[in-house]
Amino acid sequence: MPSTVSVAPWRVFHVEVRALRRVSPSFLRVTFTGADLDRFADNGYDQRIKLALPLPGSRVAELPEGPDWYQRWRELPVERRSPVRTYTVRAVRPQVQEVDVDLVLHGDGGPATRWARRARLGDRLALVGPDAGYPGLHGGVEFHPPRGGTLLLAGDETAAPAICAILERLPAEACGHALVEVPDPGDALPVTVPAGVSVTWLARTGGEHGSRLVPAVAALAAELLPAALPALAPAVAGGPRAVTDVDVDREILWEVPPSSAPAPLYAWLAGEAGVIRRLRRHLVAERGLDRGAVAFMGYWRLGRADS
Repeated sequence: MPSTVSVAPWRVFHVEVRALRRVSPSFLRVTFTGADLDRFADNGYDQRIKLALPLPGSRVAELPEGPDWYQRWRELPVERRSPVRTYTVRAVRPQVQEVDVDLVLHGDGGPATRWARRARLGDRLALVGPDAGYPGLHGGVEFHPPRGGTLLLAGDETAAPAICAILERLPAEACGHALVEVPDPGDALPVTVPAGVSVTWLARTGGEHGSRLVPAVAALAAELLPAALPALAPAVAGGPRAVTDVDVDREILWEVPPSSAPAPLYAWLAGEAGVIRRLRRHLVAERGLDRGAVAFMGYWRLGRADS
């Protein structure tokens, strides 16, 4: 009898840098290529991946092979452990074995920014992503809107690649709004959207994180939610409007419904955890948005290194 080969949903792809493009003051687009990237599953939307970065002084990053790569990576000596960070796929072209990832050029001097500012063609990295040979759902996609209704996408520069990738996959009849806070006015990225979707780029220009995004979301919510929802009722413990504050300095803020029931408004918000926590409380507790119709994700926390 022929043997059955089991394909895991995720695998390690060995890639190298094919192209580097500075698409704005704060974003660097890296195009990766690899012999087996034709097997990378093009799931679209906010598909997450892991990227292993070279250690200081090196142009090569490696990860152990196999489904237990993470455990084996953790067991490596610190001096041999390539830093691993999470990103969103910006574009996939399996027919030419290419994957695009947009990196934010932070000023924090972390391993991702250090490598991005010195990246060169031919640098070899390892990318953990979905395998197209797996027949089921891969995971790593959190955008699950119901059919119909209005969309609200909001986030900072770390969420901008995911928001752009989502917008470009929306059906032609989609309606909604995208609000993206970025460091610089030149960071407004070109993106193709349906006719019923508006995109607003909010430049902080030296302001605090959330200084443009929070009031913009609040103003839009005041415009959308009263017309879309019935009169607000008091929040009930454990109910759809109940909110338990998350200590974003100790815990990860990540609340994503696996699927969304029909709702007049579906919200997807991601970015700095403290800002997203404020937006979560405003939309759910103060504006009455059902928690089952909203995804909140703290991608990072100001003042805390990504481990």
